[in-house]
Parts: sequence; C-alpha cells; structure tokens
Amino acid sequence: MENSSIVCEAGGLLEAPLVQADGSLLFADTTTGGVYRWSSSGTQTLVERRRGIGGLAAHADGGLLVSGRDLAYARDGETDTILAPDGTTGINDIAVAADGSLLAGVLRHRPALGESAPPSELVEIAPDGTVRVVADDLLWPNGIGFSPDGTTIYVSEYAASRVRRFDGESTAVFAEAPRGECDGLAVDVEGGVWVALGSGGGIARFAPAGDLDEVVDLDGRFVSSLAFAGTSIYVTTAGALLRLDVGVAGVPVAEAKIPTGRILG
Repeated sequence: MENSSIVCEAGGLLEAPLVQADGSLLFADTTTGGVYRWSSSGTQTLVERRRGIGGLAAHADGGLLVSGRDLAYARDGETDTILAPDGTTGINDIAVAADGSLLAGVLRHRPALGESAPPSELVEIAPDGTVRVVADDLLWPNGIGFSPDGTTIYVSEYAASRVRRFDGESTAVFAEAPRGECDGLAVDVEGGVWVALGSGGGIARFAPAGDLDEVVDLDGRFVSSLAFAGTSIYVTTAGALLRLDVGVAGVPVAEAKIPTGRILG
C-alpha cells in the first residue's frame, strides 16, 4: 500500500467524499460550509454556505442529495428540503442502495454543543417515497455501506466507537474501533469494511467476519470519511483531502431514485 498524498487543503473539517463518473470528487466542508467539486484542473463550489453536511449522494436525474439540518435536493444552484423528521437536529451520513433507495442517519443531539447522543434512527426512503425506520437505537449514526451482494447494511455508531451490521431483521455488532471512533465507512468488493477512525488518526479495514485486518496511520489527522475510486481511496480529514492506493476496488455506489419533492416522515 502506498503512502497517502494530499490532494487539496482547506480550512475546515472535510466530509462526505463522493466520486463522480468523470473522475472528479465532490466533498463538503462541514464547519466552514459548502459543497465542492475537485478535479485536476482545480476546485469548484457547487453549494454555498450550507454547514453540517455529513453525506452526499448523486441523484439519477443529475441533481445531488445533501444532508445537514435536513435532507435536501440541490440542482442548478437551488436547494430544496426533502425530509426533515420532527424533533431532529439534522441528517448525518447518507448512502444509496442498489435499487435507488436512500438510507439516512438521523441526529437527535447537537454535537457542536457537546450534547450526549441519545438513541436515534436509520431511515430508508424508497423510490416511491415511502419512509421506514430500519433501526431506532443507534448512538450517533454515521457512515453507511452495503455488502457486495447488497444483503447486509453496515452503520457506524460514532458515540459507541463501533460498527453495527443489519441482515434483514437481525442486527449485531460487526466491529469495534481499534482506536478513536467509527465515522464514515466504505466497503470493498472482497467484503472488507473500511472505517474512518475520527480522532484515531487513521482508517481501519475489517475482514468480512469483522476481524481487524489492518490500520493505516494518517499523520495524526482527524479522519472523517472515505470513498473508493478504483483501487484508490479518497479520505476526508480536518484540513485536507487525501488519496492512497489500497490494492482493492470498492463496491459500486448507486444513484438515488427517490422523489425530490417534500416527503413526510
């Protein structure tokens, strides 16, 4: 595995990396605000000012789904709310299933104010707009991913420093962070689960059975999330976007097919 390289630097906590078909990368600056597109020719602003973004997803119609204080749809400079569940403080990470459904982690506390995380939900929005609760006992739901065959959902619980596994109606602890917390995650084609370790300053790969396979140190940085591009991984951190080759490709990321109008749920 090659050493990490810095792709670009920024002032805030970078989050939500999303690789585009043309090889460019979208990411958010969750503290300073905004969504950006990085390519070899430079960095472009796509969404201005919006803060607290923990997840981005491409929509099949060409727009973008953006988390934060709510789940929103962004296109052509306009941003409209899709989902804002009652009693919540925001939507954190999001991920798209093979059928175009969207999974979203709900926040019920204010991390920036140091509030403790109460149990919260992982919700699914189906292509027909139906909203269902997948789990309601997650302690600060964060990164979300799917096994190569699509039958298993992995969800990071940041406040518990662990990853949960959901197989249909059953759930279990899949893995625990070797250090730091479990933040964003991505799954490779061999079934390995790669997890950003937050204050642990690195990323960890867990084998399909949940055993710790390796830890990649990243120079003491706060590491928030990661996304595959071929056999490389883009890693978002506090202050920089990194890239490293890991020798295995990631599970393909689908485009969302959910309605883009306001959904009650």
